[in-house]
Amino acid sequence: MASTLTDRLSRLVKTMRGQARITEDNVQDMLREVRMALLEADVALPVVRDFIARVKEKALGADVVGSLSPGQALVGIVNRELTATMGEGVSDINLAAQPPAVILMAGLQGAGKTTTTAKLAKHLIERRKKKVLTVSADVYRPAAIEQLKTVTRQAGAEWFPSLPTDKPVDIARAALDHARRHYFDVLLVDTAGRLAIDEALMKEIAELHAAVNPVETLFVVDAMQGQDAINTARAFKEALPLTGIVLTKTDGDSRGGAALSVRQVTGVPIKFAGVSEKIDGLEVFDAQRHAGRVLGMGDIVALVEEVQKGVDVAAAQKLADKLKSGDNFDLNDFLSQISQMKKMGGLAGLMDKLPAQMTAKTGAADMDRAERDVRRMEGIINSMTPLERRKPELLKATRKRRIAAGAGVQVQDVNRLLNQFEQMQGMMKKMKGGGLMKMMKRMGGMKGMGGPAGLR
Repeated sequence: MASTLTDRLSRLVKTMRGQARITEDNVQDMLREVRMALLEADVALPVVRDFIARVKEKALGADVVGSLSPGQALVGIVNRELTATMGEGVSDINLAAQPPAVILMAGLQGAGKTTTTAKLAKHLIERRKKKVLTVSADVYRPAAIEQLKTVTRQAGAEWFPSLPTDKPVDIARAALDHARRHYFDVLLVDTAGRLAIDEALMKEIAELHAAVNPVETLFVVDAMQGQDAINTARAFKEALPLTGIVLTKTDGDSRGGAALSVRQVTGVPIKFAGVSEKIDGLEVFDAQRHAGRVLGMGDIVALVEEVQKGVDVAAAQKLADKLKSGDNFDLNDFLSQISQMKKMGGLAGLMDKLPAQMTAKTGAADMDRAERDVRRMEGIINSMTPLERRKPELLKATRKRRIAAGAGVQVQDVNRLLNQFEQMQGMMKKMKGGGLMKMMKRMGGMKGMGGPAGLR
């Protein structure tokens, strides 16, 4: 997310870390760069002014006196103020109400309310172990009700039927009554949006709010909206007592301005961020971790969570047992490793969470090529018979030509895959019986407690 902002600020971080001491001149230079980066990222001007003023006050104040590394101190100030602008810590969803707790989804048309409603339903079912009902009060957009029905089914929640001929307030009241009678923990109400703010929209959503008395009123905003998000946020804040924000499409080509602006304009916390189009692509928003990503420091915690979520522990244990018993690592296992990586968001998803200095030499073109190579490998293995996957040594010229034709690739691509597989197979053999430690020693030797010399 926010690639332009991240690029500008991470370059600045690198420059500032090299500063031997803090002077008014280099603080001014830094602030000029930060201002330009924020304005380019479509952050609202009042938010930029406030942010710059806070950073300047702390950079020239007592915060950096006596600091051993002034450059790092300045980076720390920018990081802290970014975090403060987006909201301190994590603000979880509030379900402290007599069931069913009602959550009202508000926002403009096209912001992703319907998909976000289903994603939130899945989050509440899996993370909070709640029984969830969804209902659509959008009687204007064609197929909005059917769309919610489809995505709700994917999320594993239950859906309350409504008709385009019904009044939104009547739909919401009927759904609330049904949720009470059938002991649902949470009712998610998806509301209608417009292409722009108008009086009818605001009147209708205010009536809906009064009818269902929600414990949470979430403002869903498209992270790609930029400056427009400010006016929209202000209008919704005036019409409704908002309790939280959901940023959608943060995986797109957004410049990041919405995340910094909307929080300050509404005064309510960002609670979730949509990180992919998948039904489980909703993350609890952590301002500190997000600030780290924007500054190019990466988000290792999110990477670990992604790995824990995506890795099939049973499959990993099965592979470990197989290797321990002396069985060979085969192409089925290789395919399994590829699918595990895809579950974790693919190469791009993992690289996005690594610090900028670790990915600096990897451009977008390299990432695209790597993703294509992974898909090609998957296609080649899927073109093999079960016997060929178990016994790759059977793959001679005739079989390779058949596999290449089936996968729509050249024979050279099949040979390249087999070479990569053989390398991985050799590595897996070395990892048996403490072989991993031997490999690490060969890489540079263990030096005290610091680990391999080449990795420190």
